[in-house]
Amino acid sequence: MRSVEEHQRVVAELIAARPATTTALADAEGLALADDVTATVSLPVFDNSAMDGYAVRADEVAAASADHPVKLPVAEDIPAGRTDIPTLEPGTAHRIMTGAPMPAGATAVVPVENTDGRTDVVSINAPTAEGRHIRRAGEDVAAGTTVLRAGQLVTPAVVGLAAALGLPELPVIPRQRVLVISTGTELVSPGSPLQPGQIYESNSIMLAAAVRDAGGEVVACPAVEDDVAQFAVVLDRYAAEADLIITSGGVSAGAYEVVKDAFGREGDQGVEFVKVAMQPGMPQGTGLVAGTPIVTLPGNPVSALVSFEVFVRPALRTAMGLPAAHRPRRSATLTETLTSPRGKRQFRRGVFDADAGTVMSYGPPASHHLRWLASANCLLDIPADVSEIAAGSRVELWDLSAP
Repeated sequence: MRSVEEHQRVVAELIAARPATTTALADAEGLALADDVTATVSLPVFDNSAMDGYAVRADEVAAASADHPVKLPVAEDIPAGRTDIPTLEPGTAHRIMTGAPMPAGATAVVPVENTDGRTDVVSINAPTAEGRHIRRAGEDVAAGTTVLRAGQLVTPAVVGLAAALGLPELPVIPRQRVLVISTGTELVSPGSPLQPGQIYESNSIMLAAAVRDAGGEVVACPAVEDDVAQFAVVLDRYAAEADLIITSGGVSAGAYEVVKDAFGREGDQGVEFVKVAMQPGMPQGTGLVAGTPIVTLPGNPVSALVSFEVFVRPALRTAMGLPAAHRPRRSATLTETLTSPRGKRQFRRGVFDADAGTVMSYGPPASHHLRWLASANCLLDIPADVSEIAAGSRVELWDLSAP
């Protein structure tokens, strides 16, 4: 059998980053920057008022007090957005709004709260220091400064900064485009009536959600019957649009294994089928289909999603340059004794109590028990050479509650 680590390397080498591109700000959030970003303008662009109030010459109001206010005629009104800014003449004040350009000659702003708020002659009841309540040009960002670095995640704050700098787009590593195919003649779309022997299809919907959660883009997520011709039609229709194909089901050793049948049971069409020493998720496959990478996952729902977590998710995020490619690893005290099949690395559903520093297994280990995985917040990572872990032992886990 192939080890988990070896199969992780195979999948990681298969999935390559797409060429960098420029993307509109509205579409860049959640992507990684492909290059450094340099400011082409300063922030603030010009000296502006930090307060609603009055632009003044500070020395002219130095003696102002509540008992002896300084009265100045209001010569101009300067709202934010005004472009023709007159000079402040000695012995006058300009009423000014937050963000409005400071007039030449003004050395400070008196907040409106320290005045009577009049628009003809204002009474100023408190002094202000030179430079007070003025945002200076470039005090946040100087033009020519590198403000964002390659590899940085585009967050709402990054989008806001880029927009404030007048940048309509950003250089990014594009999302991986993924085609998800679920196989099985027994599968029926949710919402349809079930016939005897049929089950509701969940894998394609679940894995498509996992792709999006990992930061990728889903091209399509069809379900196909155990029919090689139908499987080929779906590939022909969607594969050219995808950077990666993920299938679930059809990779075991029995009959009607459509994925194996489509690519040759010996992998003679560019797809290699292997057994990985893990539980759940032993049957796996990787390769190329007309130049597009493919990862074939087992069909049991828990096996499919755990396999995605172990092999596909970190490779996808790495190819997209995203941080936290791997789920955080924690160590906790096991609250029960567990057994595990020696020779296989077991990923067991669990519930991690971060406050107590403990973890317990959650549900049976079999790969069809999806209910338990839906409520688990971690995977217990039990090494292949361990057959039993006693209660009170420290155990490693993958924290599924964190990105």
